[in-house]
Amino acid sequence: MPARTRPRPSPTTTRTRLALTTAAVLLAAGAPAAYAALDDRSGGAAPTARGAAYVETRLLFGTERPDGGPAVTDRQFTAFVDREVTPAFPEGLTVREGRGQWRDASGRIVRERSYELVLLYPAGQAPVRDPAVERIRDAYERAFGQESVARLDERTSVDF
Repeated sequence: MPARTRPRPSPTTTRTRLALTTAAVLLAAGAPAAYAALDDRSGGAAPTARGAAYVETRLLFGTERPDGGPAVTDRQFTAFVDREVTPAFPEGLTVREGRGQWRDASGRIVRERSYELVLLYPAGQAPVRDPAVERIRDAYERAFGQESVARLDERTSVDF
């Protein structure tokens, strides 16, 4: 019985196989690094060349009152910030105006003008700053009859 010889692949087929093999090897080698970047066990932002570890706390304040009373005005909100927030965070803050919606305790969708308050403070101060943030939330809920003030906290790197 005569021996069979395999036909030689064309140069195009060889290049295609080489390219696919190279791509597979590169993807396999890069996957652990990519997943490691997504698996952030440090509890913070991705490492950067500069900046210190900070916490960014954002508070979301609605302006409609559940009892049907008049909405919180700009003047009232500014006075609240001056009275309750600035003394606790004299280093600075940012206020953004917005529009939002949420479902209240009765299940009704409420659309309202809102404010977002952004506070930055060193991560090492978080245990001391946390009660101050909670006092701000409680004060707003009491002063304006709100069901809640949303809070979001993120670790980040900051460079001033």
